[in-house]
Amino acid sequence: MPSVLSVSEVCSRLGLPAPALAVIESIRTAPPSRRVQSAHGNVTARYPSRKMGVTIQAESHQVELPAIYLMEYDEHILEYYDQPPPIKLNYLSKDGKPVGVLHTPDFFVIRDDWIGWEEWKPESKLKELTVTMPNRYVRDEPANRWRCPPGERYAAKLTLAYRVRSDAEIDWILQRNLHFLEDYWREAGSPLSEAVACRVVELTRSEFGITLAALLALAQAEHIRSDAINQLIATHRLFVDLRLAPLAEPERVHVFPDSNTAAAFHLMLTTRSDPMPGPVAVTVGAWIRWDNFRWRILNLGETTVTLLSEDGVDNALPREMFEQLIRQGALANADAGDPNELPAASPVHAELNRTSPDEWRVALERYHLLKPLLESRHPSAEAPSVHASTLRRWRQRYRQAEQQYGLGLIGLLARFHACGNRNLKLPEASHRLMAEIIEREYETLQQRRKRFVYGQLVAACEQRGLVAPSYPTFMQAIRKRPQPLQIEKREGPRAAYPHTPFYWELELTTPRHGDRAFEIGHIDHTELDLELICSQTGRPLGRAWLTLLIDAYSRRILALWLTFDPPSYRSCMMVLRECVRRHGHLPHTVVVDGAREFKSVYFETLLARYSVTQKTRPWARPRFGSVCERLFGTANSTFVHNLMGNTQIMRKVRQATRMVWPQNLATWTLPVLHQALCEWAYEIYDTNDHPALGQTPRQACEQSLERSGERPHLRIPYTQDFIMMTLPSTRKATARVHPTRGILIHSIYYWSETFRQSSVANTDVWVRYDPFDVGVAYAYVNHCWVRCWSQYYTKFRGRSEKELSLITQELKKRQTVIAARGALTAAKLARFLESAEANLADLLVTQRLKDAAGEQIRALIEPVVPRSEAAVGERVEDRPAAPEPGHPPMAVAPSSPDALVVYGDY
Repeated sequence: MPSVLSVSEVCSRLGLPAPALAVIESIRTAPPSRRVQSAHGNVTARYPSRKMGVTIQAESHQVELPAIYLMEYDEHILEYYDQPPPIKLNYLSKDGKPVGVLHTPDFFVIRDDWIGWEEWKPESKLKELTVTMPNRYVRDEPANRWRCPPGERYAAKLTLAYRVRSDAEIDWILQRNLHFLEDYWREAGSPLSEAVACRVVELTRSEFGITLAALLALAQAEHIRSDAINQLIATHRLFVDLRLAPLAEPERVHVFPDSNTAAAFHLMLTTRSDPMPGPVAVTVGAWIRWDNFRWRILNLGETTVTLLSEDGVDNALPREMFEQLIRQGALANADAGDPNELPAASPVHAELNRTSPDEWRVALERYHLLKPLLESRHPSAEAPSVHASTLRRWRQRYRQAEQQYGLGLIGLLARFHACGNRNLKLPEASHRLMAEIIEREYETLQQRRKRFVYGQLVAACEQRGLVAPSYPTFMQAIRKRPQPLQIEKREGPRAAYPHTPFYWELELTTPRHGDRAFEIGHIDHTELDLELICSQTGRPLGRAWLTLLIDAYSRRILALWLTFDPPSYRSCMMVLRECVRRHGHLPHTVVVDGAREFKSVYFETLLARYSVTQKTRPWARPRFGSVCERLFGTANSTFVHNLMGNTQIMRKVRQATRMVWPQNLATWTLPVLHQALCEWAYEIYDTNDHPALGQTPRQACEQSLERSGERPHLRIPYTQDFIMMTLPSTRKATARVHPTRGILIHSIYYWSETFRQSSVANTDVWVRYDPFDVGVAYAYVNHCWVRCWSQYYTKFRGRSEKELSLITQELKKRQTVIAARGALTAAKLARFLESAEANLADLLVTQRLKDAAGEQIRALIEPVVPRSEAAVGERVEDRPAAPEPGHPPMAVAPSSPDALVVYGDY
């Protein structure tokens, strides 16, 4: 049962002093002390917490985010806060010097029996820190936990606690199941009929320990949706041990009507199970330990066994040798015993590690030629080209290897890597100087030529009286150095990124693409390689930007948005709006990069309002968003690069003449291209087999929704109310109502007849504006949104926020404005729009043509509500602002401006 104690009651029961109470209160009332960043390869997250009613930050989606899920659904945790104010830690450094640092813990946690700070770190990082900071992080072996003595001393002064926790405590199967069922805990939805619930429970009793896959098949035969089963599991009407198997793999999950039946089933399995024969479970996909490394068995062939190491290195062993290693006990199950205790390396392991595939091939050929001699002691008749003395020498080596290693095949290895003269021909001092010159002179941002650096090396050798290496030796030394690090030193980290090795995620965590459709979505932008023209004048307008929202699990394009404007919060809002229009849902998690448009308060508020977790991948590291990056390449190669006016020729700009310039060949307009892109994305790409799926994205998405549940209670109706949520607001989000002039938004006054009411005048109201039509704004008055009109509506009507920004920049450049030192008012902007100079300004004309083309696309997805027919002060949506019955605490009425608290720029 969840804790019914309040924070004050817990503090009283723990007997906390006044200073501790003051610290707790300051943490509870203050925003996070900092905004987490993805600057070191970590993926940050912003989780919309139902328990806390605010967005909670996670510095890593592999450590802190799972910790948030544990705290969110831990019944004994009352509250938890991310990034509390820094605390001072005092300790001795590795050299014994006193150190004082300001440290920001990850969380401040209030349990019903414990209050204090928590710091979460990867287990591997803690092991490194025990070496570099031995007095700050220590391992308490008897208690089997990590400790931070300076943090504990600071907390003890306040009668509080400080704990260090690692990712080794995370149960990843439980994490996957929490993600799977979270939608049924967040939103109540329509209640399940008792008849359906009783029927599902009855189907569960039809077979003792029935699997979830079998239960889904029985339910489908009776037209019962999988959502009903998921809802019963989430509400504990059906019992599933969420720590044993992931619900996304229904063949491994056993479902029971209650916990007692589950306990009896598992007890029966324990008493009846027999140990597997043999020392090692030899199955495809199993992990084994060999020579201090973990290997996965990829293939068990008749002649060879293919293994894959944790570092992504594959190795092929002869089947005969593999079986002999098993018999000798040289291989062990990776999950057996203590995972930190690795078997000691043996001589046979060292020999086999140095063996190349070619050497194995030669050894097997020699073995087949030698085998008759080993059995009959007579030379082989099948080897006329091999001299008898050679066969005797092979036999001698085979016998010696059998005695020394227990594996005679080692004696037949050719050892190509040991051939030749391995002695260093250059003095050691010359080698050291060469490495020094390469690091100091070649691996720099000056990007000196190899010949020039080699000349410096020769001069340095002559000066010191050393033998200078030859140029081929110098080149070989350069090639032997780590290539990614060398490129980073010469060209920077961005140039080195494509050369860094891929990170092979072989440990059990949550799947990188999720367990179901609509679990993880990726949003990214790209500038299309196609020149466009105006549909009215034929004037070149440049290249358009494409924004995609892609479902990671099914690789399906959920929505796309095409515009001339560079990436901004407007593109993000519109692609989410298009996703809701097409599917009625938003992904459970949205992955974005670290660009500024994704840090917009409007974007984060919209995601938090609909309980969407936002993950931010590292900036300029496209592999973290490989789903989008790969699809951008597919869109270009299969569609855009086949159109007239594509910009492929500009990759060789020195060979491009005026006759082949894409601007001169452009024939496509933005609306026509948008229509063609939609047909390609939603029909052609969606119905073609995907190589990673073995089926089409549409089939993968539909099958996933049928198996894991469509979650109809999360459906978002595409109404004016939802569109209002996608509109931006001002930095304050409110505006004061002037009784005669209205509300002021971005230096422009907007008026509505409702402002004449005495109860509205001189009050602060929530406001929003349309970035594509600055002539209109919206205010939340008397529990509904009302449309307001600009004081210069005829001048601002149809003008976009982008065009207004260009006008403002133009006015600021004018000497008259600079001399007057006056503010940019709506009157000045309106007069500028009337001037002939504005109509002739090339930049503004181009922007107006781009906005007109974009308006044709927006007309396809906007509700049919003509702006010209609306009266001043017309109610856009009339719904109560208070939460409706049945909503969870963090959910608010759709039209209410109140939403989940999102901490913006702080």
